[in-house]
Amino acid sequence: MRKIWQHPWMVAVCNLVLVFLLYTLNRLFFYWVNIDLYPEVSFRHLLEMLIGGMRFDVTALFYLNSVYMLLMWLPLPWQWRTNAKYQSVAKWFYWVPNILGILVNSVDTVYIRFSARRTTMAFFTEFENDDNLASIFFTSMVQYWYVSLFTFALIAILILLTRKPKPTEYPLHTQRSTFHYYLIETLLLCISVYFVIIGIRSGFGAFTRPITLSNALQYTNRPNETNIVLNTPFCLMRSTESETYTRPSYMDEAAMQQIYTPVHPGVSAHPQQHKNIVIFIMESFSKEYIGYFNHDLDNATYQGYTPFLDSLIAYSTTYAHSFASGRKSIDAMPSVLASIPRIGSPYILTPYSTNNIMSLASCLNPMGYTTAFFHGAPNGSMGFSAFARTCGYQYYYGKDEYNNNADYDGYWAIWDEEFMQYYAQMMSTMAQPFLTTIFTATSHHPFQIPARYEGVFPQGTHAIHQTIGYSDHALRRFFAYAKTQSWYANTLFVITADHTNYVEHREYNTDKGGFEVPIIFFDPTQDTGNYIDTIPVSQVDIMPSILSYLGYDQPYMSFGEDVYVSPVAPKYVVNYNEPIYQCFSNHLLLQFDGENITHIYDYVQDRLLTCDLKDELESSAEVQHMLAYLQAYIQQYINRLMDNRFTISDGSESR
Repeated sequence: MRKIWQHPWMVAVCNLVLVFLLYTLNRLFFYWVNIDLYPEVSFRHLLEMLIGGMRFDVTALFYLNSVYMLLMWLPLPWQWRTNAKYQSVAKWFYWVPNILGILVNSVDTVYIRFSARRTTMAFFTEFENDDNLASIFFTSMVQYWYVSLFTFALIAILILLTRKPKPTEYPLHTQRSTFHYYLIETLLLCISVYFVIIGIRSGFGAFTRPITLSNALQYTNRPNETNIVLNTPFCLMRSTESETYTRPSYMDEAAMQQIYTPVHPGVSAHPQQHKNIVIFIMESFSKEYIGYFNHDLDNATYQGYTPFLDSLIAYSTTYAHSFASGRKSIDAMPSVLASIPRIGSPYILTPYSTNNIMSLASCLNPMGYTTAFFHGAPNGSMGFSAFARTCGYQYYYGKDEYNNNADYDGYWAIWDEEFMQYYAQMMSTMAQPFLTTIFTATSHHPFQIPARYEGVFPQGTHAIHQTIGYSDHALRRFFAYAKTQSWYANTLFVITADHTNYVEHREYNTDKGGFEVPIIFFDPTQDTGNYIDTIPVSQVDIMPSILSYLGYDQPYMSFGEDVYVSPVAPKYVVNYNEPIYQCFSNHLLLQFDGENITHIYDYVQDRLLTCDLKDELESSAEVQHMLAYLQAYIQQYINRLMDNRFTISDGSESR
């Protein structure tokens, strides 16, 4: 047994456990020093955050100790691995990264009061021109001497308790044969690498995305609590994978405020009503797949794949020019639920994803709404549960709550038909008024449908088409059930898609078509449809439109406008077609690379975007107004993102 504990593999594991414990002590110390910043944290909730923080610690420590682990676990000759000089080199690859990790964690114990978030790589961009950071650092060491003492104590513990293998101790398998030695050591290495990969990703399998800063929201009640859950080495490493922002300087503050502000005063001309709100975010439901919008395609013979949705649109308010904010599922939730567009990196993947935000749920919770988010995938998939929580949704219902694997598609989630029935049934148990959102899944790759429906829906030209038909059928069954419930007539239904997908027609294979998704408002009391083609609309317009519909009268933050109750022209839509910003008016598409206009198209007359009007229109008053709006929009977004100003805490900002 003693020989096992002296084995390099076991020595490395013990040393990693030591650092893991030091990170936990550092997190507790961080909380103790800054306890006044978290007055609502109970002991039970603190334990929840400490346990959640372990996920981020494991990832950070595996990154920091990757070279050390390799040196300790490589199946080299035993005499080499236990040689004093070799172990001295390994020791320094253990000490240096981990001491740096402890140091940056301790720096944030103090700096958090000034930055309100853990340090990310954006820090170095923001302060790249400052040459006084060193002096500030040393001054802070003296001023916050108790933090310095604690840091030195942790470093001393790390150094004093570091273990190393003894060169005189030989493992049992070296006494049998060289073959046994290399076989067992290689197997240990392979097993170790497997678990290291799991630790770095914080999971393994088709449903697991590498853990990011936003995953910390899963363990918090308020965004600022993510500072307890996270550790600074993790934030630094993960933010290197995200775009860092530079503050734009297109115009001064006064001009920017005059041209565009996302602050909405909340003074509503409409009477307040407490209707239920039901939002469908349909996976990959490109506008192209919906026959209602495309009667001109295929020589006016195109039918699409959504007969039920077509029939519903006939009695809904919808739009000729409606757009997604981004091209990924992780762009849709911030846009639809919190009116946060994608400008640059997806908001959820930025170093600022733990900012305070306003959302539909956070606005409606104080009005007595029951709020719930539904997604049939395994809980935690895609980070949806974490973002739903930071939006303020009171309840989350996923595959775990559904609790019937017989209806699992084997890839992503519970089949849409069964999960939508569950969704409708759960709403019948909720106190009204309620705000609920469902993010569907079946129309996601690999585009499978239940075996009982094979051959039932049109095959189209791509596998996604029959899954669109299946999900449309699931919608039909949802509404058939909902109509029998008492809450149905008192509900506004909003249907959109997260993003586009496979393109069948040239008209959608453009910089415009790549963002075209439906945005549908269906009120069962509405007798006729309303098809609006005078303004462009976006996912970020959904939140302010719903709040206007409900007569919400409090100030709020939104990068969209009311397009349902009182649409006003001129109206613009902004989205990010990496690396180009796009701005749509009621007929023009302006493309901007951050410095110059690159293209201008009349997307109504030139649906394929083949005729660039830049030379003809660039100096026109209409285009210059669009450009100024786009620049002000970008500048407002980035400045507020970096300053954590996506909320209105005291109503002091005005429109």
